[in-house]
Amino acid sequence: MNFRFAIIKPAIQLVLALFISVSAAFAQQNSFKIYGRVLDDKGKPLEQINIALYTVANAMAVKATVTEHDGKFSISAPQLGEYLLKASLAGQVAYQSKPIILKDGLFEVNLNDIIIKIKSTELKEIVISSKKAFSELKSDRTVINVDALISNTGISTMDVLAKSPGVAVDGNGLISLKGKSGVNVYVDDKPTYMSGNDLENYLRSLPSSSVEQIELITNPSAKYDAAGNAGIINIKTKKSKAGGFNGTLNLSLNQGKLTRLNNSLNLNYYKNKINAFANFSHNLNNSFIDLDLRRIYKNEDDSPKYYFNQNTFLKRNGNTFNTKAGIDFYQTSKTTWGFVFNGTLRKSSQTNRNTSNLLNAFNQLDSIIQASNNEKSRFENTNFNLNYRHKFGKETGELTFDLDYLNYSHQTEQQYYNYSYFPDMSLKYADLLTGELPSGIDIYSAKVDFSKPLKNNLKLETGIKSSHIITDNVADYHYVVGNTSAPDFEKTNHFVYKENINAAYINLSIQGKKLTVQAGLRFENTRSNGHQLGNPVKPDSAFNRTYNNLFPTFYLSYKLDSAANNQIGLNFGRRVDRPSYRSLNPFYMPLDKFTYYLGNPFLKPTFTNVFELSYTHKNKFTTTISYSSIKDQVTETIEIVDGTYYSRPGNIGSGNIKTISVNAEVDFYKWLTLHAYGELSNVVTKTDFYTGFLTTNGTYFRTTPNLQIKISPSWNAEVNFLYQSKFSSTQFVRNSVNEFGAAIQKKLSAKSNLKFNVTDIFRTRVYVGTINNLAATTAGWVNKSDSRNFILTYSYRFGKMFSAPKKYNPSGADTEKQRAGS
Repeated sequence: MNFRFAIIKPAIQLVLALFISVSAAFAQQNSFKIYGRVLDDKGKPLEQINIALYTVANAMAVKATVTEHDGKFSISAPQLGEYLLKASLAGQVAYQSKPIILKDGLFEVNLNDIIIKIKSTELKEIVISSKKAFSELKSDRTVINVDALISNTGISTMDVLAKSPGVAVDGNGLISLKGKSGVNVYVDDKPTYMSGNDLENYLRSLPSSSVEQIELITNPSAKYDAAGNAGIINIKTKKSKAGGFNGTLNLSLNQGKLTRLNNSLNLNYYKNKINAFANFSHNLNNSFIDLDLRRIYKNEDDSPKYYFNQNTFLKRNGNTFNTKAGIDFYQTSKTTWGFVFNGTLRKSSQTNRNTSNLLNAFNQLDSIIQASNNEKSRFENTNFNLNYRHKFGKETGELTFDLDYLNYSHQTEQQYYNYSYFPDMSLKYADLLTGELPSGIDIYSAKVDFSKPLKNNLKLETGIKSSHIITDNVADYHYVVGNTSAPDFEKTNHFVYKENINAAYINLSIQGKKLTVQAGLRFENTRSNGHQLGNPVKPDSAFNRTYNNLFPTFYLSYKLDSAANNQIGLNFGRRVDRPSYRSLNPFYMPLDKFTYYLGNPFLKPTFTNVFELSYTHKNKFTTTISYSSIKDQVTETIEIVDGTYYSRPGNIGSGNIKTISVNAEVDFYKWLTLHAYGELSNVVTKTDFYTGFLTTNGTYFRTTPNLQIKISPSWNAEVNFLYQSKFSSTQFVRNSVNEFGAAIQKKLSAKSNLKFNVTDIFRTRVYVGTINNLAATTAGWVNKSDSRNFILTYSYRFGKMFSAPKKYNPSGADTEKQRAGS
């Protein structure tokens, strides 16, 4: 504990120093803003009311927005002048302001409470007509509204990601964004610090009913950590924006060949200066993978030497409980203190039954190996966050700071039973390999951000961050033959890794009538050391690395017309993708006697330069052309040594990705809407490989159209489709994959609804591929899962609601969580 306090003490001192130095800052805001709140005649806030700003001179619309859950709205004017504000419901103008004059010395106007008298029929109409779009295109990100699609009901967050524009999830749970792996996944503006299997398990255990939005940020600003080769996916969980005591209950039954549950409960309570909130979710997972592997080992003349065919049936089951709870204290109208706790507990078991047939060069059976592998694991994650927010003067600047502590604990017990038989099924030999794999990660983070509007529409953002990580991984293996047990020192190891990242950034932006420009620069200093403790077979080994990097970002957007119906955008950024903590651990993880997964302590970070050019029409049609140049990209590599298959992460050299994508929303009729995303990407990689220099060039097409059908005021339906063409990347050639889905929703009342969803109706989500560039070997696979599911979900909202202050989303620890997984 003394060491932990010693490494966090400098960060705390840095936080306090900056806090004291900027707390006295105060300046006049120079943005042109009109804000207020919309209520009905009974004083209740009205959400999703259309707000539009018009010029008095020519009645031209210049800005539009909608009210939030608490009825509040804020709309910015492009310049000084005279405006009218209109609030519309059910397609009719329900309120029009008197002329609003923005002039020197008066940059903001508060309209206070706007009262609209509505009939119940009008309210029903406005709730239907103002439904959120599935995707919203912002200047720096694409926002996915999860509840906008019925088919997102009752599934996991991982499944929602797989349907999101530009996001792909392969059969192994690897997430990529616009053709690039190395995505940094955040939850509520905070990194998950997980990767690999841990990230996949978390996202599959998080119900979609707990998620409000998903933000896809391909080129984050300097404010964000530079980590994430492909950018950031920020998952925003549901939080009530209304006061009183209220909540939402979601119950979901998922039936495929196996049964699953996805349930969640969101609670919120606000009174006086205290706001308390909590989110609880439970996931019962029953899943399987049916995997066929085939390998042909060859002689020097390329003739078959022998064949290896294997079927693996892997079944997983377990319970996961996720909790998020917090409290906000509104000390004054400008100062807020907050505390947030996040916790995950997962208990799971996995059985792996595989049969391997070894055949000679004449395709005749030589021997049979049957393996029965059992695994039990317990995963715990706790995250404590203390945050502070203060606004100076009248919105003239804001200071926030976050202190975070995170702990991950993973306990795994493994038993690998192996039986080798002659062709007549008489026993050759039998053995047992047991493994104990405890691991722990401690993460400390301190972060300060300060923003301040300046003169002439300039805005300044700056901040600092320090994070410290300690990981401790043990793999203790024993071979048991007969009644004799002996340590397996080839697979046993103890790996300790420590890392410290210090960062500072500055961001400047300016917004004009048509042109908006933002430029930023982030500096990061990384220091790390790894120590693999030795044993009687392996000597001690260690490494130390220190590197400093600058990460520039630049954004430009230009409105081609005064109504902003047509816009072009240009951005550039530099990113880094540091290896996950467990990828650096040189451990052996056996799948069977012929297949091993290994870590790689020699991994280097990946650096990527990203360029994007986009055109947007009426916020409903966007075309984007992007180019990424990648150095030292980390990906899975396969090596065959003496017939044994080794999979490990490796730096594959240089590469580039060229992509053109189209994201569109088309309203054919009032009752029929199409959401469509299409992406064409070309991926080139060049590397010195195990079998010599390797160059690959692959092009693929991916599309995710979704058709929404409004049957009646209380009935809605949806049909969706996913298709990805055949694709070559490094060693792997992945065949095309597609799936169909459908959903229907019945609104039972103003507070409850029932939804039915079917995924992969025709069971076509099958992953097939081949592995190239293996030494004297060809290999391929077929991967099937329990993909067709019938999902029934019931949702109910309860409690009283009234206007409450907006909660602060802490964003203290900005990257390391993404890397804490295996």
